[in-house]
Amino acid sequence: MARVETADVARPLDALNFFLADVRDGLGPYLAIYLLTVQKWDEASIGVVMSVAALAGIIAQTPAGALIDRTTAKRAVVIAAAVIVTLGSVVLPLYPGFLFVATTQALTGVAAAVFAPALAAITLGIVGPKAFARRIGRNEAFNHAGNAVAATLAGGFAYFFGPIVVFWLMAAMAAASIFATLAVPGDAIDDHVARGLDETTRDGAGHGDQPSGFQVLLTCKPLLVFAACTVMFHFANAAMLPLVGQKLALVNRELGTTLMSVCIVAAQLVMVPVAVIVGRKADDWGRKPIFACALAVLALRGVLYPLSDNPYWLVGVQTLDGVGAGIFGALFPLVVADLTRGTGHFNISQGAIATAAGLGGALSTTAAGLIVVSAGYSAAFLALAGVAGAGLLLFVILMPETRPHVAGRPRLVPNA
Repeated sequence: MARVETADVARPLDALNFFLADVRDGLGPYLAIYLLTVQKWDEASIGVVMSVAALAGIIAQTPAGALIDRTTAKRAVVIAAAVIVTLGSVVLPLYPGFLFVATTQALTGVAAAVFAPALAAITLGIVGPKAFARRIGRNEAFNHAGNAVAATLAGGFAYFFGPIVVFWLMAAMAAASIFATLAVPGDAIDDHVARGLDETTRDGAGHGDQPSGFQVLLTCKPLLVFAACTVMFHFANAAMLPLVGQKLALVNRELGTTLMSVCIVAAQLVMVPVAVIVGRKADDWGRKPIFACALAVLALRGVLYPLSDNPYWLVGVQTLDGVGAGIFGALFPLVVADLTRGTGHFNISQGAIATAAGLGGALSTTAAGLIVVSAGYSAAFLALAGVAGAGLLLFVILMPETRPHVAGRPRLVPNA
C-alpha cells in the first residue's frame, strides 16, 4: 500500500527537523567559550568535559538505534530525550562544578544520540521507501536551516547578553521540538516499515515480516564498504573546520571568532539547497555518483586550503563544506535504508555506522593536531585530503549502486 504524506504530517515533521537541528549537535564550542570566559575554567578541564560528552554520544549511537528499531513509542523516546537536553541546558549554569557539568553533558550526549535514528525511522514509517529519498532531503534542508538560524541567534544574543544566553536558546529549541513531536500524528507512523521491514509482507507471506539475524549485516560487503567510506569521510572532514578556525585566528585574532561564525552559517546555508537537490534527484541519478561527489569535494577542500592564508579565501573554501556535508546528510540514511531493507535493522545499522564514524571524527582532530605541530597546517590539510581521496577510490571501486530497481542491486534478504 502506497503511503501518502499529508500537510498535517509534513509541517510538524518540518518543524521537528528545524528545532532539533541545534539540539542534535549539542552546546559544543559554545560550552567551551562559556566555561572559559565566564566560569574561568582551564583549557584542560574544558577538554575533558568535551571529550566525555563526545564519547558518551558515540557509545550511545548503536544502542539508540537498537532502541528505535524495537520500540513502537518513537515519539515518546524523542520527547524524553528532548526533556533531558532541556533540563541539562537550564540547570548547567546554576551548578558549574566540574563533576556536575561532566555528568550533565554525558547525559545530554546519550539523549542526543536518539534523535538522528528516530527522525529517520519516523520519516521512513510515514512516507515509506518509495518517497524516502525526497523526504529525507527535505528533512536535511530544514535541519541545516535550523542550524543556521540557531547559530545566527546565538551569535546575536551572546553579543548583547553574554555567552550564558546560548543555554536558554538550546532549552527553547528543545522545548519547541517537543511540541513539534506531539504534532506528528502517532497513527501516521508505520513501525513495521520504520525499522526497515517490507510493508507488502505484513501478512507473513514473505521474509520481510520478521527481522533477520544480525549476521546478515556483518556479511553484507556493500554495507561494510559504505561504513568504511563513512569513517574515512568523517576522519577527513572533522578536523578541517577547527584547523580553518585556528588559521583565521592566527591571521586576525580580533575577528577570528566572527569569521568562524561566518564559516559555520555560510556552510549551513549552502547545505539547504544541496540537501533538497539530493533528495529530489537521488532516485534519478543514483546514490553512487552523488556520494562520490561528496568525497571528491572534501578532497578538493583539503587541497585548496593551503593555497592562501587570506581570510576571504579560507571562508570561501569552507563553504564547500556545505556541498559535501549536505550530500552526506541526505544520502547516509538513504543508502543504509537501501541496504537494510527487509532486515528490520535499519536504525541499529545507522547507529553502528555512526559510532564508527564518530570514532573516526574524534581521531581526526588528534591526528591533524600532531601533523600541524610536526609539519604545519598545509601538511595537515593535504593529509586529510589524501584520506578523502582514498575513501573516494574505495567507494568508486567497491561500492555498488543501491537505489531500488537497479540490476545487480545488493540484497540482504530474499524479498528485500
